[in-house]
Amino acid sequence: MGTKNKTVFTDESVTGFINSYVDNDQKKEDSFRLIELLREWSGFEPKMWGPTIIGFGSYHYKYDSGHEGDAPSLSFSPRKTAFSLYVYEPTSESEHLLDDLGNYKMGKCCIYVKKLSDINIPVLKKLCKVSIAYINKHHECACHDNSKKKLKKVKP
Repeated sequence: MGTKNKTVFTDESVTGFINSYVDNDQKKEDSFRLIELLREWSGFEPKMWGPTIIGFGSYHYKYDSGHEGDAPSLSFSPRKTAFSLYVYEPTSESEHLLDDLGNYKMGKCCIYVKKLSDINIPVLKKLCKVSIAYINKHHECACHDNSKKKLKKVKP
């Protein structure tokens, strides 16, 4: 039997999470701004995924190992030291966009930024759009079946 996914959709309040978890006013302001931006760019309302990730839309993945699950199409978490932005897919276009993103650190699958003013928001938007296009092409996602979750279609 496979391991259970930790990052699953919950019914917790996004606003309640930010107000109770984020203790820095600038990070709180940046969190609400990220929600506005990712909502606009993805076409989906924010939902909590696990205890600390705010996600927009969803897709289904399945690895060669047989492990599968659902994940948000775009997401972020306002961690104590930096924002974890889950908006990156390893494409050649994304690689080039990183050159102009600004001040960030790259993890295995996420981008770490201390505050939004450290990065170029139009470049972040392009990264998000490239990621959405990649997900739409390579995975089953909510954008393919609006009747299933009553979510709006994602426009790349």
